[in-house]
Amino acid sequence: MNKFSIALATLALGSTAAFADCTKPDAPNLPNGASATMEDMLAGQKAVKAFQSANVEYMKCLEEVFTSAEAKVKEGGLAEDVLAETQKTYNDAVEAYNAAVSSEESVAGQFNTEIREYKAANPG
Repeated sequence: MNKFSIALATLALGSTAAFADCTKPDAPNLPNGASATMEDMLAGQKAVKAFQSANVEYMKCLEEVFTSAEAKVKEGGLAEDVLAETQKTYNDAVEAYNAAVSSEESVAGQFNTEIREYKAANPG
């Protein structure tokens, strides 16, 4: 393997390493709205906001990974194995990004359900 191929392989593996540096946040535990206190609901709201903030950072990291991989592919000149690894990195990062969007929507939807249950259990 010549120096050029080694450099290209390092670039592709760098993309994979960058993907590993993106930290996926855990979804928060949400209060049961039907039995929660106001303090529980406020703590749940705070946890949701913290999750959303961490998720935005995670998605920014993933976007950097797939944007970088896309640019490397567009530049061309990659060895076939490096090209395949770079494309895999791109696909994995996009898939993780889409999953993060879905996770955030799910958490927000679930919390809204708990709010409605809290309001039903605590009218007035």
